[in-house]
Amino acid sequence: MIDLRSDTVTKPTPEMRQAMFEAEVGDDVMGEDPTVNQLEARVAGLLGKEAALFTCSATQGNQIAIRVHCSPGDELLINSTGHIGLFEAGGPAVISGVTVRKLDAPRGMLEVSDLEDALWPDDPHFTRSRLVCLENTTNMGGGFAYPLQQMESVSKWALEKGLKRHLDGARFFHATVSKGYAPADAASCFDTVNLCFSKGLGCPMGAVLAGTAEDIHQARRVRKMLGGGCRQVGFAAVAMLYALDHHVDRLVEDHEKARRLAEGIAGIEGLNLSFGEPETNIVFFEIAGEFGSAVALQAAMLERGVKIGCSGKQRIRAVTHLDVSMEEISEVVSALKECLRK
Repeated sequence: MIDLRSDTVTKPTPEMRQAMFEAEVGDDVMGEDPTVNQLEARVAGLLGKEAALFTCSATQGNQIAIRVHCSPGDELLINSTGHIGLFEAGGPAVISGVTVRKLDAPRGMLEVSDLEDALWPDDPHFTRSRLVCLENTTNMGGGFAYPLQQMESVSKWALEKGLKRHLDGARFFHATVSKGYAPADAASCFDTVNLCFSKGLGCPMGAVLAGTAEDIHQARRVRKMLGGGCRQVGFAAVAMLYALDHHVDRLVEDHEKARRLAEGIAGIEGLNLSFGEPETNIVFFEIAGEFGSAVALQAAMLERGVKIGCSGKQRIRAVTHLDVSMEEISEVVSALKECLRK
């Protein structure tokens, strides 16, 4: 079975499993897991931040950051396609009493011009605009990576307005590999940065939230409150360290697979790319109404051994990753052609 529903379906490689088996562990809540301590120090250094915190998932990391930066009654500003506003079960409202203000920007990437008119005046009638959240890459916005200059511009504006800045870096390294900027340069635009390791990096779980020592001290308290204080979690942390060593540079292969898939889709009558050529590992495409629906195509592809995800009545999302080969991408294109012919 070829699974393109998401890069979250990846499984640890044999080498990663071996590293997990051999991991040195301790009680992380007591600060005594040496592997977690090593991971947090390494990510903080990589991003140029004072401190970092292991979290069970990127969703947990995002919600911790919101709780750290905001008070009940505040609002955060985010693009309408952002994961925090769409796929985190209303966490900002439930956990922090924070309103999510969704803005629309092309390809999921906010500019200063998108934010300027959205900022409420300092008036008791309104929620207090407190936090700007960007997502890099943009996932439902098309998998695009922010240019460094654009992040710097938004960051400078937010500082001038007294706003906090958080980056949902669910596919952060896809962006750095695609655009060629240094992780620390991108991270410098934000107060907190959240990195997910269970997607393209191929780990079974885990994320890391990085920021100032003060913010991470508070984040550790919030993590405990949310039930995220784990014990011998070095088994997961060592997988994340392995991924940093072995799975970052290879992300260019997943980007190439996505481009190859997009080229094949562009040549099939009845299918159209939603955002043009993909920039990273996410491909969105539409099926013309006269050829059927996304659900029908999904079912037909499943019969041919391919799993794809629906993102609307006519829209499909396919995500390439380390568990899908270039040869299998060719098989997917052939299966799509067969489905559309029938």
